[in-house]
This record gives sequence, structure tokens and C-alpha cells, in this order.
Amino acid sequence: MLLDFSLPGGPENKKMENLDPYLKAEIQRRKFLEWIGLSSLALTLPAISLPGCTTSPDKAEEIPDFKNVFDLEEMSGKVMGKDAIDYLNGGADDSKTVKANVEAYQRIQIRARRLIDVSTISTKVELFGKTLDNPIILSPVGFQKFFHPEGEIASAKASVKKKHQMIVSSVSNYSVNEIATQSQADLWFQLYPTTNREVTKKLLERAEKAGCKVCVLTVDTPVIGNRERGGTTLTKLINSKELKMGNYEGILPEGTGIDDPGLTWEIIAWLRANCNMKIVLKGIVTREDAALALEYGADGIIVSNHGGRQLESLRSTIDCLPEIVEEIDGKIPVLIDGGIRRGTDIFKALALGATAVCIGRPFCWGLGALGQEGVEIALDILKGELVRDMQLAGAASIEKITRDFVIRI
Repeated sequence: MLLDFSLPGGPENKKMENLDPYLKAEIQRRKFLEWIGLSSLALTLPAISLPGCTTSPDKAEEIPDFKNVFDLEEMSGKVMGKDAIDYLNGGADDSKTVKANVEAYQRIQIRARRLIDVSTISTKVELFGKTLDNPIILSPVGFQKFFHPEGEIASAKASVKKKHQMIVSSVSNYSVNEIATQSQADLWFQLYPTTNREVTKKLLERAEKAGCKVCVLTVDTPVIGNRERGGTTLTKLINSKELKMGNYEGILPEGTGIDDPGLTWEIIAWLRANCNMKIVLKGIVTREDAALALEYGADGIIVSNHGGRQLESLRSTIDCLPEIVEEIDGKIPVLIDGGIRRGTDIFKALALGATAVCIGRPFCWGLGALGQEGVEIALDILKGELVRDMQLAGAASIEKITRDFVIRI
């Protein structure tokens, strides 16, 4: 049976006919999701709100000209259900660390230089033996199908089209192989090591088979943080049969968690013995652990507090960055995530010593709002802002963005 979710006759229908074919299909998808929420089909879905319309964006004038990622956030809030928004935007405890990540960038000023030739701008960076078009990387975000039916595949296709590196989460809905095959993306793989090392080994094998050259080990999740906003939804997602965890299909014994409270620095040697990928530690926030990362032979670090979703530390990642950069002293790459919303934020992180930055919520707002096209818009916005800010500050290439460009207040 073919269901028709086009608008009824009249002025609205004429507006619908004039829409871009992709947007028309997207609106029909949302209307379908609205319909299933009011029909017996809803009984076949998990007990969570799938992406749909809370206020119907079915008029042409309601599809905005996106000026920044906050516009995408606003639209995603109208399209995705409350459960999806809470899961995506929520943090630990009172979400004060989420706010700290964003607000800390406002305490850093840019010292712009003048009369610099910025007619040509290079955003290229060298990372793990590969030249990247730009330093903006898509962070590992789980359960992206919760935001849009095409989930991680849509994000990966956007990353390829716009020339951005993407990190696939262990808890992606589509498997890393499906994502790589359907997008032709050169992916990195984020790892949650379970207490069952045979499961972990199989995850690594699947990632390498999909062509991944970098393993991003998350080290800040011995247990799941107190996520009062969206925490219940996370449990439902993990247990959902409709939103499966593609990488764990057929290898995760019932009752086995995806965390490991007994994890120690010895895991790096174990990873070395069981895969050929570069090992990057995600979740380092102190000088002491940066020193240990070097001692145990990590290939890179991502300064991260899990987007403020784990410990309510009240300490932003950009505040953590300088001591880690100082300790590492250029020996291995140092990346950063958390709170990046503008090109100026990216510029400041690079000036303080980051090799590259990782974004999570901004591209997911785009995904929830418009699928692959929304992710592309988010990436275009951030890269466009970065290029313009480099021109205005007087830095013609990424390597020319030095500590002299910023001052903390």
C-alpha cells in the first residue's frame, strides 16, 4: 500500500509543489512520522519519540536561510521529538559543564594582525600521515538514526562531499562497514571497550575491515554519567530493537555492557597487540594524564569531557587545553572537542595549540533538521566562518595560527 502524505489542495499545496524536491521529500517524511504517532503503527515502535514535527514546517517560508549553526539547532528542535533533543543536548547533572564548554570561549580574545596577504587561505592540516582539507572533524556520536532515518550514513556522505574527517561511534546504528561502503568515507573508529575482550577484538577487526586507520579510545566512561536530561532515553536506545547497534550485531552477549570500570593504561598495549590502527585517547583533561599518554605510547589525544555528559566537572575543554599542549610539546597531535559553535572558537582552539577540532552537536542539529543536506550546511557554515576569521585575523594558513593571536581574560 502506497501512502500519500502530500498536503491537501489549496495555497499550502501550491507552496509544497514549488519546493526543492529534497525538501518536499523531507517534509513528507516528517508528516509520515506525525501520522504514525497518531496511528496503531506507533505500537510497533520503541517507547521513545522518533524524529517528527512538533510544529509542522510544511510551509515554504518556514524553511529558513541558515546563518549559523544555532539556526540549525532551532529547526532541529522543531523537527525532532523531545526525546531526541534531550538525548542530543543533555549533559551530566545540571548541564553546567555543557554551558562551561561554550562560555569559556568568550573569555578568549583574538589579537588580529593587519596588512597580511590573505587573498589565498589554506585550511589544510597533516594528521596521522594524511592531509586533511580542513581541521574540522565530525565527532563520534551514537544512535544518529534517532535524529534522522539515514543516521550515520547521511553524516558520512556529507563528510565525504565536504571533505571532512569523520569518526564513527561504537554505538552507531549502522555498522562501520555499512557506513564506509555506502559513503566511501575514510573513517576513524571510536571504541568503547567492553569487559569482554573477545567482543572488543571483534569490534577492532570489523573497524579494520572497513578500512579504519585510527582507533579513538574513549577513556572517560568507566560508567555512564548522571544524565538527568536524556538519560532514560539513552537506556531505551541501547535496548531498542528498532535502533540497533550495528557494530555489535551478533557479537555482544546478553547482559554485557559497553563500558569497563576496570580499564587501565595497560589497554594501550593490548590494543597494539590486537590491531594495526593508530591509538588516540579521547577524554584526556589533565597534564598528568597527557604525560602518561606519552609514556604508554598513545599516537594522539583528544581533549574532551564527553560534551559535558559525564562528570559535572565545571571545567571546559578549552581551559584544559593549554596545560596538555605544554606537556605534549608537539610530540603527538592534540585535538579538542566541546563547545565549538563558531569559526572563532575553532580559531582560538588552534591558536592555543590544538592540531584539529571535533564537533558533535552542531552537525547533529543539521542531521536532525534536514538529513545529509543539513550536515553539509553545518560544515559549510563552520568552515566558511573559519576561513573568514582567518582572513580578518591575518592568518593565511592553519600553521600560521599561533598562540600570539589570542589572549585570555
